[in-house]
Amino acid sequence: MDINAFGVEEWLNIWEKDTIYDIAGSSIASMTLDEILDLNPAGREELMEILLAKKMDYGWIEGSPEFKEEVAKLYTTVRPSQILQTNGATGANFLALYSLIEPGDHVISLYPTYQQLYDIPRSFGAEVTLWRTHEKDNWLPSLDELRQLIRSNTKMICINNANNPTGAVMDKVFLEGLVAIASKVSAYILSDEVYKPLENGLDVPAIVDLYDRGISTNSLSKTYSVPGVRVGWVVSNDDLANRFRKYRDYTMICAGVFDDFITTYVLKHRKTILKRNQEIVSRNLEIVKNWVAKEARVSLIFPRHVSTSFIKLDVPEETETFCIRLLKEKGVLLVPGNRFDMPGYARLGYCCQTEVLEKGLEKLSEFLRAYD
Repeated sequence: MDINAFGVEEWLNIWEKDTIYDIAGSSIASMTLDEILDLNPAGREELMEILLAKKMDYGWIEGSPEFKEEVAKLYTTVRPSQILQTNGATGANFLALYSLIEPGDHVISLYPTYQQLYDIPRSFGAEVTLWRTHEKDNWLPSLDELRQLIRSNTKMICINNANNPTGAVMDKVFLEGLVAIASKVSAYILSDEVYKPLENGLDVPAIVDLYDRGISTNSLSKTYSVPGVRVGWVVSNDDLANRFRKYRDYTMICAGVFDDFITTYVLKHRKTILKRNQEIVSRNLEIVKNWVAKEARVSLIFPRHVSTSFIKLDVPEETETFCIRLLKEKGVLLVPGNRFDMPGYARLGYCCQTEVLEKGLEKLSEFLRAYD
C-alpha cells in the first residue's frame, strides 16, 4: 500500500513549534486543564478525588456508558449502541474507510477537504473522483455536478461539514439534496463533522440523523477546544456499528481512562464551552473582517462562524515560500494553500487567543507591505 504524505500535518509537524503567532490552526482556543476543572468550580475538589482514584486499567473498550449517553445527546435519532469511541475524528474517519472501502470501489470526495477523505480510499485501491468546491459559490460544491459524477457503483461520498479549510457549510436543505442523490445508488455518506458552526439560526443536522447510510464522525478537538484529549467517535446505524466493531479491534483497544473521563466531563458542560466559543468566534471573526477590509492584498469568502478560513493572497511569490519567509521573519504561521492543492491561498485559523490573532494579523500586514 502506498499513500501520499499528509500535506497539512507534514507542514505543521515541521513548523508549528517555531511560531510566535500561530494563526494556522483550526481549533477554537484550546482550554487548559485548569479551565476544564473550573467548568464546575463547586465540584472541583470532588472531581480531583475521582480522577486520583481512577484505576489505570483498560477502562471501557468502546467508551464508557456515560460517554455514550453524552454523545447521543448531540444527535436526534441516535442510541448509545450506535456510538463507538475512537482516537480522535482522524481515527473515526480511518475506521469507517478501513471497514468499508475495497480495491475497485468508487468513492467521491469533496475537494479541497481533509486529506484523509480522499487519499485513504486511494491507498485502499479505490477509484476516487473529486467533487470540487467553488469559490464563486461561497466555497460550496454543486449538486448538479455531483449528479454527473455519481455512478451506479459509487460506494461512498465523503464530505467534511463544515469544510476545512474554507469554513463553508452545507445546511439542511443542501444535505437533503445530497442524501437524495446518494440514496439512488445506496451510497454511504461519510461526514466529518468536527467543525460545528456556532451560528444562531443555521440548521446543520448530522448526516446520521438524515440518512440511514450516513456516518457521522466528530471529536473534542475543534468546536469543543480540547484537542489534547485524543477522543473522537463514529456514529452510524446498528448494522454498520457492528461492522465497525470488528475492524476497530484491529486499530485500537481503548482511548484511555483519563481521556474518557475528561471527554465525558467536557460534554456534560458543553453548553458552557459552546457559549465561551461562540464569543471567541464572533469577536475574532469581526477582527478578521475589519482586517480584510483594510488589507489590499488579501480577500476572503468569510466562514459561517466556523473555526477555519481560507484567505486569498495577492503576492508575486510561490505560496509556501511566502509562508516560510513570513514565519522566519515575523514569527507568523499560516498553512500555505498548496498543502490543500490550492496555491495562492492560505488557511487562517482565526479562533486562537484574540491577542495572538491581533498581533499575528498586524505582523502579516507588515510583511505584505514589502510588495507594495
